[in-house]
Amino acid sequence: MDPTPALFDPQALHQHRARVRGQDALFLHEFAAFEVSERLKDVNRTFTDPVFIGWQGDYWAQQTGVQARLIPDTDVLDLEPESCDLIVHCLSLHWASDPVGQLIQMRRALRPDGLMIAVMFAGETLNELRHALTKAESELRGGISPRVAPMAELRALGALLQRAGYGLPVADIEPLRVAYETPWHLMRELRAMGETNVMNAREKSLSRRDIFTRMAQIYAQDYQQDGRMMATFELAFLTGWSPSETQQKPLRPGSAQTRLADALGVTELPALPKKT
Repeated sequence: MDPTPALFDPQALHQHRARVRGQDALFLHEFAAFEVSERLKDVNRTFTDPVFIGWQGDYWAQQTGVQARLIPDTDVLDLEPESCDLIVHCLSLHWASDPVGQLIQMRRALRPDGLMIAVMFAGETLNELRHALTKAESELRGGISPRVAPMAELRALGALLQRAGYGLPVADIEPLRVAYETPWHLMRELRAMGETNVMNAREKSLSRRDIFTRMAQIYAQDYQQDGRMMATFELAFLTGWSPSETQQKPLRPGSAQTRLADALGVTELPALPKKT
């Protein structure tokens, strides 16, 4: 049986990242790194063997003040079993063709009760651009080609953590709305972030100019606010712990010693009879 084809082209991703110059467009990395830094403060633990994964790992180390070992986000991660107590996947998991495999590799590399935090684009990220491109291409070509990568939903991400075997899994979304002068400014910034299309199914030839002209018109019609073009970014933060006997465990159903009604100070009403 042939293996499932990879969703993304790693060579194209490497090329897109290699053409990034400077850090002027890394404001989303800055925001995500700050959020991770704040979450690590809440953990109130000293980590001795942290690892940062991703092509901007050094930038994240600067932003968080964590002296971590830096490794690239390759399909097979450069991690030894139980070799670290903190792993941060730095805003690149959305480009993994096998995100579950990445999560499993990180969990195996953690010592018992080690912490993993992964940040990725998800949810409604770039939904405005996706809609405008899809509508423009449908009008002018009668069909569409994949131009914006699919984004995982929050519930699915929580399920990924459970499948990967993490204890105390938590997945949450931080939404950001960013204003641009035109859709062209948005696309230039995506290029400067290294976040342009690398799907294997993408159209390899040059795109028709009229499609992008029509896209800009639709974008301005549907997503303009106070003369600016709005773009949505949703950053998913996935947090999980390597299982340990010292971790808190959920109680078994029916094992509570106190009635909820008593705790809330209210009167419990009798159950309604079942309809037949």
